[in-house]
Parts: sequence; structure tokens; C-alpha cells
Amino acid sequence: MTAGTQHVQASAGPSSLLAAAELDRLRAAVSAALAVFLGRQRETLAAMDPSLVPVVDEVCALAEGGKRLRPAFAYWGWRGARDGGSDEDEATVLRAVAALEFVHASALVHDDVMDGAHTRRGRPATHVGFASRHCVDGLDGDRELFGTGAAILVGDLALVWSDELLRRSGLSPAALSRARVVWDTMRTEVTAGQYLDLLRAAGGLPGPDGALTVARYKSAGYTVQRPLQLGAAIAGAGPEVSEAYTAIGLPLGEAFQLRDDVLGVFGDPAVTGKSADDDLREGKQTLLIALAEERADETGRRLLGALLGNADAGPEEFDVLRALLESTGARARVEERITERTALARAAIAAAPLSADARAALDALAVAATSRAA
Repeated sequence: MTAGTQHVQASAGPSSLLAAAELDRLRAAVSAALAVFLGRQRETLAAMDPSLVPVVDEVCALAEGGKRLRPAFAYWGWRGARDGGSDEDEATVLRAVAALEFVHASALVHDDVMDGAHTRRGRPATHVGFASRHCVDGLDGDRELFGTGAAILVGDLALVWSDELLRRSGLSPAALSRARVVWDTMRTEVTAGQYLDLLRAAGGLPGPDGALTVARYKSAGYTVQRPLQLGAAIAGAGPEVSEAYTAIGLPLGEAFQLRDDVLGVFGDPAVTGKSADDDLREGKQTLLIALAEERADETGRRLLGALLGNADAGPEEFDVLRALLESTGARARVEERITERTALARAAIAAAPLSADARAALDALAVAATSRAA
């Protein structure tokens, strides 16, 4: 069968996409690995002091949600390249790539603090939850500062645990050493991307190019490119595979983040688990906003200036902002870019020097990641 016939049609249903990428099995395996690890950490923290249990409970709650796409990309990155002579067994690899979920959890917690977000995956954001706990427990001091401080520490702990789970996964010393090179690069990029996001929110990195720079380093790289390369490193693959994963990962990671941006404003809250007003209320400077600013007339730009990031604005006012994003063509242009970047990634998948099952799985993941509703 040729690489071209391995392509999954964009119109394929969710069930066929899940089957091609074995997502149900991979999600179950990753969840099991996280549960075992977190069970041990709960015992450790409870032995230190019972008041630490809510901290590990929060990490558990964060780890329970999510689509597990990053571990899935890493797993298929390994499986597609393992013909190169990987000696690692599948269970070990799945434990190792599960550590990506802790990196993701850390980034989400810190991002919510920076943005002042109220919800995450249908529950209070970590800093909001701990501020509420401060009140319920009758603690002294400022509840908001307590919530923010606790959230920063929860995020830090998740990042510490990402390292520990990778190290204790059972990878051979050689595979672990290779993996660390990608792992360290990825975590540096995520942290740098968070700062670039903070800088853009303060007026730095203006325009569409600035928005895309933030998207690349804050989210796109660690969502697809680096997980794929992590799998390749574990497998001991050569540079041609790593280069192929860059050709796949950069455009696909960007398309994934742009889909996230669209859902943040136009998504169904019952599906996404967060209000469709949050990104507008927080003033997120996404490509949607940059394009609207470019195309809007003077009245539209005044509207953006008055309502974007306005904590006092209501649903009707944010509906007006959404209408502006539509009327300026910003949403349509972002959708066009998602389609173009996804097509570029899928062409790179078809040409990649990988096993046929990995090409089919990665193509399915590409479709699922960029056409999702949450």
C-alpha cells in the first residue's frame, strides 16, 4: 500500500480516527501510568503532612482531563521509527511519554495564573480553587495571593514530577540519555514561549507575526514536533526521521494552536469546558485578534480597544466582538491557515520514512487535532 492510500480522509468519523491511531488504548495506558505514579506521590506527600493531600489531588484532577494527544504523538513517533533498532518495550515507552501530561499540566496552571482565567476543563482554575479553599478553611491573609501562590507551586510540582516519571519509566540509560536532549529543549521552549506570551500581552511582539511566534514556542512545538522527536530519540532513529518530524510537527502544531484559538472564542462551552467569553475577557492576543486589528475600520479598532480584555464587559458585548472577528474576515483567514498548515503536515506525513501503520496513525491524529470541537 502506498503512502498516499494511507491518508485518512478529513471527513472520516471520530470512531475511525480513534481506531487508526489506537487512541482509546493509548489513553487508557497513559492514564494507568499516571494513576500508579500519582498514587505513590500521594502516599509520599501525605506522610510529609496531611495538609499536602489537596496539592496532589489538584495534580490528579489536572492529569485526569485532556485528550492525551502529546503522548499519542510521542508514542507514534517511537513506533514509526522503531525499525531502527529500539530495544525499549511498549509498556516502558508508554510510561515515559505519559510524563508529557505533567509538562502540559504545569503549563496550563501557570498559563491560567498569567491570564487570570477562571475555569479549566469545566472546573475552577487551580488558583481559583485554592483561593476558595483559603476561605473555606478560614485561613489568614489575602485569599487571592494564597490561590496564586498555591497554583504556581502546583505547576512547579507537576514539572518536577514530569522529570521524575520520565526518569523512572524504565527506559534504558542510552534511550533516556537520547530522550533528555529533546526533553530539555522542549521544556525550555515552553517556558520561553510563556514569557513571549506575557510580553505580547504587554504590547510587545505586535501583529500577526508576533502572534504566530508566541503560538510556535508556547504551544505548537511541545504539542507535536517535540513529542514526535522524543519518540524518535527513544527509538534511536537517525537524523532523517527527526527532520521529517520537524516537517510534520511545526505546521501541524501551529494548526492545532490556531484551532484552540478559534474554539476559545467560538467553541461550545458545554464541549470545551470553558466559557467562550474567557479569551476575550482575558484579552488574549491571538492571530484572530491581530488579523481583526489589521482589517477593522476605525470604529472596529475602537471597539476592540474598549472590549478586549475588559473584565466588566458582558456576554452581549462579547457577542459584538465575535461579530467583528467574523465581519473583518479574521476567523475565515485563520480557518484558511489551519487548512493550509494541516495539508502541509499531512503531505509531510505521507512522505516520511516511517512504517505504514505510523503514517496512517499520524494522519488520523493530524485530522483529529485540527478538526476537533474541544
